[in-house]
Amino acid sequence: MQIVNNVSVILASMSQDYIDISIALLSALAAGSLIGLERTYHGRPAGFRTHALVCLASALLMVVAVYQLQWFDQGPQEIIRIEPTRMAQGIMTGIGFLGAGVIFKEKLTVRGLTTAASIWITASIGILYGVGFFFPALMGTVAILGVLAGFRWFERRIPSQFFFEFSVRYPKDKVPTLKEVLTILKDHGFTASAVSFRLVAAGTQFQYETVIRSNNLPAAQKLSADLLKLPDVEEFNVLPMGD
Repeated sequence: MQIVNNVSVILASMSQDYIDISIALLSALAAGSLIGLERTYHGRPAGFRTHALVCLASALLMVVAVYQLQWFDQGPQEIIRIEPTRMAQGIMTGIGFLGAGVIFKEKLTVRGLTTAASIWITASIGILYGVGFFFPALMGTVAILGVLAGFRWFERRIPSQFFFEFSVRYPKDKVPTLKEVLTILKDHGFTASAVSFRLVAAGTQFQYETVIRSNNLPAAQKLSADLLKLPDVEEFNVLPMGD
């Protein structure tokens, strides 16, 4: 009878562990999916499925560390060598490679930083769900969604400077002075810095290239419209810089 009771206790304990593991994994999957939906909605390459998998993978690895006794042979306690904090460190180190993959640089513009940060923090949320630390995990999920969605609205309404990669080309024999080009930019509310000079198109055209900034976003459209009217402008580029 004692043996039967012991077996019943073990089975009940295992069943409870399986329930806890299921809750942890499903919670991580739900949190990662919600964060990924926000990224997908805004057209980011790492979106719904990527964030869901990152969060679920982190939770799975932490479950492996937390519930070691479920898959180790029931032997001496000394054989248990996996420390959950080390597993967490390994997850966060490995996730850096995935985060780096969504960051790309195009000339002077760097994009994907916010998506990389969301992948990194999604992994940390998965770790919390994996160890069953649900309160900070839930609070973190809400905070992440608030930052990605709510802060976007707030960010658009706070005073800020807008940066653009600017270049303009002229025929070699009709190149205005740098002062004249800077005057055009200043008249449109832009400030330029670190102007570079290039001879392009097999030496037939001259190009000014710089980074310009303004507090007025529509100023870029007006600048483009006015450059279109100038007969000596062969080519120009006004490219927004940001994540």
